[in-house]
Amino acid sequence: MVSFLQVISIIFYFYSMKKMSLIAFVALSSVIWAQNAETKEVPGVRYSGDKALLVKNDAAELEAKKKAAAEEKAKLPKPYDPKADAQADINKLIAKAKKEGKNIMIQAGGNWCIWCLRFNQYVQTTPELKNIVDKNYIYYHLNYSPENKNEKIFAQYGNPGDKFGYPVFIVLDKNGKMIHVQPSDVLEEGKGYSLEKVKGFFNQWAPKKL
Repeated sequence: MVSFLQVISIIFYFYSMKKMSLIAFVALSSVIWAQNAETKEVPGVRYSGDKALLVKNDAAELEAKKKAAAEEKAKLPKPYDPKADAQADINKLIAKAKKEGKNIMIQAGGNWCIWCLRFNQYVQTTPELKNIVDKNYIYYHLNYSPENKNEKIFAQYGNPGDKFGYPVFIVLDKNGKMIHVQPSDVLEEGKGYSLEKVKGFFNQWAPKKL
């Protein structure tokens, strides 16, 4: 027969084993928690599986793009004049357009807008486009910037920048009547503009020859 002391010993043995298992479980959990804490996600860092794989984060990519755009912008000509009296300029352009039988192409935007500067540079350095513009249009860069938003003038044309962003093109006939508003995004191609689309736009709204 099993004595009372033997029963007590058996119970104590199993109790000790259970306690040790509990201690081991707690210790293992602590290690796992510590490992997870070491690999806690950090904003801008993407993780794969249980290993933290640091990749070039979105913030760094955005910063690189901003830097490249700033460098490009610095090199491009700045055709917009915030200090210009735009209404007086346009009145003179209308008089000139009547005399020469041309339409008026208003490129609205500002020197802050890299796509505005890109378009200006593209037209000026692409002979095929420059020839079409010089032959058919009086060209004007209408400024929109914190220094001068030209709100009254934009209001006359329905504030197209609010709808389409910049650059946006306002085409006037020789009498100063608005005949078309052209958003620029449909003319884009990659990081620049499509020759065929821009050429088609200029040709479509050129004055009709009798």
